[in-house]
Amino acid sequence: MTNGIVYLVGAGPGDPSLITLRGVECLTRAEVVVYDYLANEQLLCHAPESAERIYAGKIGGRHNQGQDEINNLLVAKGKAGKVVVRLKGGDPFVFGRGGEECEALCEAGIPFEVVPGVTAAVGASAYSGIPLTHRDITASVAFVTGQEGKGKNESTIDWSRLSLGGGTVVFYMGITTLRRNMQRMMEHGRSPDTPVALVRWATTSCQQVLVGTLADIADRAEESGFKPPAVTIVGEVVALREKLQWFDTRPLCGKRIIVTRAAEQAGEFSAKLAALGATVLECPTIRLVEPENWQLLDLAIRDLPDYDWVVLTSGNAVRYFFQRMDTLGLDARALAGCRICAVGPKTADELRSLGIKPDLVPVDYKAEGIVDEFSRLDMHNTRVLFPRADKARDVIPRELKRMGAHVDSPVAYRNIFPERLPPETLFALEKRSVDCITFTSSSTVQNLAAMLGEELMLDMLKGVLIASIGPITSKTCRDLGLRVDIEPELYTLDALAEALEAHFA
Repeated sequence: MTNGIVYLVGAGPGDPSLITLRGVECLTRAEVVVYDYLANEQLLCHAPESAERIYAGKIGGRHNQGQDEINNLLVAKGKAGKVVVRLKGGDPFVFGRGGEECEALCEAGIPFEVVPGVTAAVGASAYSGIPLTHRDITASVAFVTGQEGKGKNESTIDWSRLSLGGGTVVFYMGITTLRRNMQRMMEHGRSPDTPVALVRWATTSCQQVLVGTLADIADRAEESGFKPPAVTIVGEVVALREKLQWFDTRPLCGKRIIVTRAAEQAGEFSAKLAALGATVLECPTIRLVEPENWQLLDLAIRDLPDYDWVVLTSGNAVRYFFQRMDTLGLDARALAGCRICAVGPKTADELRSLGIKPDLVPVDYKAEGIVDEFSRLDMHNTRVLFPRADKARDVIPRELKRMGAHVDSPVAYRNIFPERLPPETLFALEKRSVDCITFTSSSTVQNLAAMLGEELMLDMLKGVLIASIGPITSKTCRDLGLRVDIEPELYTLDALAEALEAHFA
């Protein structure tokens, strides 16, 4: 059998967006992914669903597999002809034992490639606002292991040169040996007043930074219960953090927020919250699927020339409606005789992306506001097409009919709920580690209640802030016994993100 290939890919320091393009490219081709404790698990989504995923990190603080076992695993998978990605936190060749793995592959005749990653020192430096070098302060930096290999009776580090060199020193994996390492630097001539920073879970929303001096940082770490994984930055550059810190000053920094939108819709909103510093847990409570049959919508689409108005209340309605038009061999020209009502700026933007300028965009996005806009028009004997979700409220078609309109409201898509919650979200709720949950429609609330059971949902959301996109969704929350803490004036995702920012600021 032809040997496969092993890619040693640097996963970066924690933030999944810091992996290189080459790293993502390798993951998309992977048949096997062997990942460790410090590699963000979100990166696994880049690998095909069919790829075998093997965790080779720590469990309960102890290594799940020894280095020899990992080496043998990579060789075995390579010999089996597999495309293997060895996903390693930081950079494979900077305290990542990537050299040892490459030696094992080389001896076995397995082709390999090393894909660099952002190493922990660089990530911690950038995200804590501490430049490792600075023209006016230091022109050198040293990366040093905080824990030398087991079995060494004496340190092989030249502590005199390290301490008196005057440059920045970064210790990896040095929290458990912090006091000893700081003491050695002082014993070998470094001033006790030298600034020191500990950076834990660098580049993630869980990042913590503790600042002190060589003389007191160990005491500060013990008093605050500071734990690994962390790097230790020693040098005068640490003093610049007070002026240059940017990452951990964001308004949602350290907040864990659940987003309940459909998986295909959550990305943009989640990205907004993450940019504000939040840890986002995506928990889709809705799946958007096609109608059980297209018959009624197809009849309406074929009769488009007979309609006066088409009312589209969401981006989903736009997407499903136009996809069905395309399936039937039609395009936007079929709407030439219709006026278009787009509910909300996002829906309007979706239409404009298709080259269609809406004739009406109601100021109030609630069904009642849409009805109010139409009440100013003569709707008698007009024909209105309202492609809708299966669980949409009947306010619009009912009230338009009262005005004398003929309304057809075929189902364009259905909202159903997934079979189960993502394990990481359920775990966070059980641990009471969630700060806020967002609901963007009544369906997201109702479906969460259906998936968990109302009683369990109420118990799990005790102490969790409830953020609702608008009054209809808020009413659904309250009907189920939830207290709504945050509701924007405008019923848009941008406004909801701004409301969250204002609340936590």
